[in-house]
Amino acid sequence: MPAPNMPADRVTLTDLEADPHPVLAGLRAAAPVSWVPVVGAWLVTGYDLAVEVLRDARTFTVDDPRFSTAKVVGPSMLSLDGARHARHRGPFNRAFRHDEVHARLAAFTRAEAGRLVSAIEPRGAAELRRAVAGPLAVMVMAEALGLGQADPARILTWYDGIVAAVQAEAAAQAEAGDPALAAGPAGTMAFAELAASLREVIAAPGSASLLSEAAGPLTEAEVISNAAVMLFGGTETTEGMIANALLHLLSSPAQLDLVLTDRNLVPAAIEESLRLEPAAAVVDRYATSDVQLGSAGIRAGDQVTVSIAGANRDPAVFGAPDMFDVRRPNAGRHLAFAYGPHFCLGAHLARLETLIAIDTLLTRLPGLRLDPRYPSAPRGLVFRKPPDLRVRWNQSALPVGPQPCHRHATCGNEMVRSLAGASLFNTANRTTVSPSKSAAPRAGPAKTEWPRTSSSTPQRPRLTRQ
Repeated sequence: MPAPNMPADRVTLTDLEADPHPVLAGLRAAAPVSWVPVVGAWLVTGYDLAVEVLRDARTFTVDDPRFSTAKVVGPSMLSLDGARHARHRGPFNRAFRHDEVHARLAAFTRAEAGRLVSAIEPRGAAELRRAVAGPLAVMVMAEALGLGQADPARILTWYDGIVAAVQAEAAAQAEAGDPALAAGPAGTMAFAELAASLREVIAAPGSASLLSEAAGPLTEAEVISNAAVMLFGGTETTEGMIANALLHLLSSPAQLDLVLTDRNLVPAAIEESLRLEPAAAVVDRYATSDVQLGSAGIRAGDQVTVSIAGANRDPAVFGAPDMFDVRRPNAGRHLAFAYGPHFCLGAHLARLETLIAIDTLLTRLPGLRLDPRYPSAPRGLVFRKPPDLRVRWNQSALPVGPQPCHRHATCGNEMVRSLAGASLFNTANRTTVSPSKSAAPRAGPAKTEWPRTSSSTPQRPRLTRQ
């Protein structure tokens, strides 16, 4: 473990990818805004200054040419600020309000969670990130966007291709615009296939879908760009949110007992998990002018990276910040969904999915516990979650078998096994870090990283916040 008072210029990507919390605590204690050379950015680790950056989109913007995702999927609410951001986000706001999300998607989410758990229930053991968290996140986001009839495996294929294209664009930037590293035909084809499916949803006769409604104030191309970032961002962060919440509960027997005794504590446990280990650990901004932030003199054009993980453990706001406490009174002040104009559009949906997933698992799998034979610590430079979450439970005398999937022909008569532990998740979810400029450091699954880079720093995945 690195020394807590390690100077900023000695911090490594490995430190931040494995267990960043001691390093972040040391940086925060020395200065809540520090220039960290390996990141190529000012790293904000104090809560109050993090809020200041996130709410001030005029001074700290996302609208920057270094944002490679926009080059692949086009401008969207993710990559714009000010009036243009409001115009892109506005048509989607109502559909992702609390009451709308619950009315449209609660029953679907419960049904899908039930089927996923039924597929593993007789086994007595499973790896829950691939068997439940990941596939649930994919299917719910597809349903929300009107892609519910699409094969989830096909969606993940699009996902992989587009992410590879984004990483290639970032690599080209890191190598001073080398065209040989630019996005290839596979990424272009993946986005074209996704766009074609989205156009069908938009153009369906009599459609009252979210996308067709958004096509009034937005052009078709703008709807597609925003749908792409919502689909992929909502998949990655919700998968991590579910996995992290399960890990925290199963790692804390006393807290788990409280939740098992009083299920009304599940929402509080989710908020505390979001505080302790946010699925998206950082967000990037760019200074639009010279500005003083704390004791740091930031120049126009500098990258300013807010460490959500650091701010969420600021002892000035959260007492005993490294403890998991489901009764923490102010856990809801966390910044896991960001803050200000880019507060996560899908926060209510992500909370709903996590609540249903945890409640279903605790109800259906008695004696649910971590499998001590396997490590489960979260990892990731930007997206943080357990690479594997292997668990065991007490098998019932009369196990319930897999329920039929009513949506996808490729599922046969069983659950969506193409997602529950299949090769798409197994091969796409690798946690590696490389300081090379030509190979992007990966934080969590390669399938879901959205890189942003500057020419002076190694590539880093880009957090999805709208």
